[in-house]
Amino acid sequence: MSQRHLENSPSQSVHSSRQLRDEKLLSLKRLAYGASHEINNPLANIASRAQALLVGETDPDRRHELATIYAQAMRGHEMIADLMLFARPPQPRPNECTLDAIATDAMQQTLPLGKLQETELKLVPSDREIRLTADANLITLAVCALIRNALEALKCGGKIEVTLATEDEVATIAVQDDGPGISDEQAEIVFDPFHSGREAGRGLGFGLTKCWTIAQAHGGDTYVDTAYGPGARIVLEIPLSPKINCESE
Repeated sequence: MSQRHLENSPSQSVHSSRQLRDEKLLSLKRLAYGASHEINNPLANIASRAQALLVGETDPDRRHELATIYAQAMRGHEMIADLMLFARPPQPRPNECTLDAIATDAMQQTLPLGKLQETELKLVPSDREIRLTADANLITLAVCALIRNALEALKCGGKIEVTLATEDEVATIAVQDDGPGISDEQAEIVFDPFHSGREAGRGLGFGLTKCWTIAQAHGGDTYVDTAYGPGARIVLEIPLSPKINCESE
């Protein structure tokens, strides 16, 4: 095997791994869209009937049971709403914005939770202003998801750094923590919907799935930097110029 082939292999392997991940998630999007409609209607019926029965019920035990049914049906409805965000995300509305403003907004939104668990949040800006054309609200939502994921990993104490940079017409936001880290095996599946990484110290639910969905909608990418350690580092890449994904399922 040639030296040149040896040098290219890691990069080719990373590209192939991300391509397989993207193909898998796109297939899951199609499944999620169909399943969401089928599940949401009966959940809505259960919730509305439980709520109607509660109005005329006076027995405390039966009221408690009906309230539980209603609460669980609404919980399912909220999960379906998250699933629909993954299956049919809102179309980005790009405007000129700055990466620093987006990151600052995300930091302010997550700072209360950081203070609550005594975790230090630090923003590491670029040495120059990074301007891009993107949906600032959606990108902020993605960065918040990355920070909350890191906070859930740390649980208490520790440090989170949000680093801004740009290279080859791509803006990057890296969120890194000094927590338990992400194994190579976990890195392959952390963006899957409903993935639970509690055993590995990572977050639950749709946080990282939302991040991937928003990156894809902007023609960007998000991935786990497996070379970083100790701790974990997840990178969000967004093109500086519009590359809005208008794919319809």
